[in-house]
Amino acid sequence: MKKSIIIFTIFYSLVNFLNAGITDFKSIEKANKAYDAKEYGKSAALLESIKKSNATSELHYNLGNTYYKKGYYDKAIEEYKTAKGVDEASRQYNLGNSYFKKGDFDKAIESYKESLKHRNDLEAKHNLEVAKKEKKKKKEQQKKQDQKKKQDQKKNKKKDDKKQNKDQKNKDNKQKQDQKKNKQNKDQKDQKDQKKNQDQKKKQDQDKKDKNGEKKKSDEKKKSEEKKKQKPKDKKGDKASATPKEQKKMSKEEKLKAQELKRLLKKMGQKKTPTMIYQMGNTKKSKRSEDAKPW
Repeated sequence: MKKSIIIFTIFYSLVNFLNAGITDFKSIEKANKAYDAKEYGKSAALLESIKKSNATSELHYNLGNTYYKKGYYDKAIEEYKTAKGVDEASRQYNLGNSYFKKGDFDKAIESYKESLKHRNDLEAKHNLEVAKKEKKKKKEQQKKQDQKKKQDQKKNKKKDDKKQNKDQKNKDNKQKQDQKKNKQNKDQKDQKDQKKNQDQKKKQDQDKKDKNGEKKKSDEKKKSEEKKKQKPKDKKGDKASATPKEQKKMSKEEKLKAQELKRLLKKMGQKKTPTMIYQMGNTKKSKRSEDAKPW
């Protein structure tokens, strides 16, 4: 930005403010000194105080320069736009610089072109070319950023898909494990229930068996008691009542003795030998003398 233009416009403003009063004059002088001392905040505050009572195009232009120096480009643009009536080439040039600082290269190029329409200025031409290059550079950067953004989105999508597939796989594996675990638990429960049922059945069978055994014992005991009741009746009868049992008990032995005796008698009858009588009976009776002869 041209310092000569700023000085010229401030001087021009001083001439116009001669009729505004001594107070405004002093404020303008202080603002000019603060601007030269690079105290742009102080200069802007003084000019703002004058603007309330006497706002001219020159004042807006000088205030725009002050805000530009301070780095307040939006406020500078606002003041430059209001400063119509001052040197148009300078006003458009400063507007172009303000837009350039903001990074709005399209409007900066437009302002530089407007400035060159009013005056063929080398700095305006230079800044116009720089603005065009920056615009192209910004466009290329934007293109790269868009490509990078797309690549990042694609990469993130691939990453998300991979993560989603992994999560789905983990979910499926977990589901399978849960199903397997549930099946094992069910099988274990079924086995326990089956064993429980078997134990219950076994117990029921054993209880039934024990009950039948107890019943059998009870029946046997009952029969035994009935037999005991019947025995005294047998004793009251004749002694012959016991004979059948003894006969039945000795019948086999007697039978053998009878058969042996019959055989011997038969044999003796055939040989016509003296009859030999053997006593076959109770062993408790006295035995024959060994010297005794059978005939």
